Amino acid sequence: MSVHKTGRHRAPNNLNPVLSLSSAISRSAIPASKASAVMIMSGAMVASFALPASAATPTARIKTKIAAQAALADQAAVPSAAQAPLVPRTFGVIGFAGVVKPPPVPAPVVQQPVVVAVSRSTTRAPIQPVATQPAPVAAPGPLSGGILGIAASLAGIPYVYGGTTTAGFDCSGFTQYVFAKVGISIPRTSEAQQAAVTPVSNPQPGDLVFFGSPADHVGIYAGNGMMWAAPHTGAVINLQTVYSSSATYGRP
Repeated sequence: MSVHKTGRHRAPNNLNPVLSLSSAISRSAIPASKASAVMIMSGAMVASFALPASAATPTARIKTKIAAQAALADQAAVPSAAQAPLVPRTFGVIGFAGVVKPPPVPAPVVQQPVVVAVSRSTTRAPIQPVATQPAPVAAPGPLSGGILGIAASLAGIPYVYGGTTTAGFDCSGFTQYVFAKVGISIPRTSEAQQAAVTPVSNPQPGDLVFFGSPADHVGIYAGNGMMWAAPHTGAVINLQTVYSSSATYGRP
């Protein structure tokens, strides 16, 4: 007796259009903006799937058709850049009126006085005194004022031979006394006085007048050819004429 084994038969292709459509949508990752177009297409696909099994297409062709229709729906849903409404250009428009400002006037410059601080500790150079040129000193001349004054004050004193005081004078005692009063020392006799002085050819008042060589008489020249002298015994000291043209003169 033969045993009849039931053969394996292909399960009937119970294709559910709705499930296949949902699976295709999830695998294609269609954005939410394409949902409405996909749903519209699903109705048409359901109607087509209602056809007899002999008219059905493979799953791959369905996926291709769904992707093409999704692309068309995407293009219809997204407006082109040319059709996008333009935004009115109202941003950034600011109304203003320019005002030209005059250039600033510079402030006047005030010159401040410069104050120089001088340190008291600064060592100053000593002020050098201005050297003055001494006045030229004239050659010493005869002490006519003092000598002639002293000689005149002794007028009237009598002649005394060998006298050297106001009690009486001889000629050389008289001249020695007068010059001693002005600080000039001369010898005692007329001959010694002639040898001690400096001879002069142009006598001045106060010079000595000598008579003889060596001198035996002496007097004090008073100028204008006159002299003070103690002349001789019996006479007094007085102003008299230079009586000899051969008289010589000397300056102590």
